[in-house]
Amino acid sequence: MNNTAVIALGGNALIRNGEKGNIHEQFANTRRSLEPIICLIKKGYKIVITHGNGPQAGYELIKNEMAEGKIPPLPLGIIDASTQGWIGYMIEQSLQNRLLKEKIDKDVVTIVTQVLVDKNDPSISNPTKPVGPFYSKDDLPALGKKGWIMREDAGRGYRRVVASPMPLEIIEKNTIINALMNDTIIIAAGGGGIPVYKEENGALEGFDSVIDKDRASAVLARNINADTFIILTSVDKVSLNFNKPNQKDLDKMTLEEAQKYLSEGHFSSGSMGPKIEAAITFLTNGGKTVIISSIENGVKALEGKTGTLITH
Repeated sequence: MNNTAVIALGGNALIRNGEKGNIHEQFANTRRSLEPIICLIKKGYKIVITHGNGPQAGYELIKNEMAEGKIPPLPLGIIDASTQGWIGYMIEQSLQNRLLKEKIDKDVVTIVTQVLVDKNDPSISNPTKPVGPFYSKDDLPALGKKGWIMREDAGRGYRRVVASPMPLEIIEKNTIINALMNDTIIIAAGGGGIPVYKEENGALEGFDSVIDKDRASAVLARNINADTFIILTSVDKVSLNFNKPNQKDLDKMTLEEAQKYLSEGHFSSGSMGPKIEAAITFLTNGGKTVIISSIENGVKALEGKTGTLITH
């Protein structure tokens, strides 16, 4: 679909370092993150917005812990559905108010999104995705009784790890395409979407896991035939040898170079790696352009003044 862009907002779009993460801060940060979106709307793009939900889902997991024995805990899929709804509301209302100010007449809607995964995905036997708060070593026996798998996290304590299956397809893709055809701005696949698999009869069933949001965004972009994929994160450019004396910021990369650098281990699996993987997935499935930059400098990146451009 020509002039269609998927914009993936990183976690710092809602909660910045050093903040408490209360709802007033999150609304203020959401409003600040809209500039690149407004820029693309004015350029005539059809827009789908995706977003992270890591801190918000973490808060819900802490609530599970604090309410243990009083109310039933919510599984990860329900937590994702819940956070998709209220984060979507924040983005939706903030964007509606900004469009009103700009005198732009467009509808905005949030679609709580399911994402198809393989119930036999290899990540099930090797869970690596950390979720929830940090725990001490003394907590491990009790947590083990819950069936949780715990891993040490960079010397900061222990965290629960869960499966992170590869996204295969967006269940609501046709609904999203139809809304785009009616010039509606869509918020979808928040937090990577709700993982589901298909039973033998085709019925959907939830899967207690977490999908990487950038990978899900790339699949969404592929499913709706978008031509532009924009990942807004906490850094202005993709770098080789990140945080090392010989760090090299990249203005542009080809698809072939991105594949080469990824295979050489330049991009950490916990930060830039999934973003580059998502860019590669998008471009190898018909996408034309990927831009990776910071939320603060998103407009400059769209103007070619900063950011990293990845093309064929």
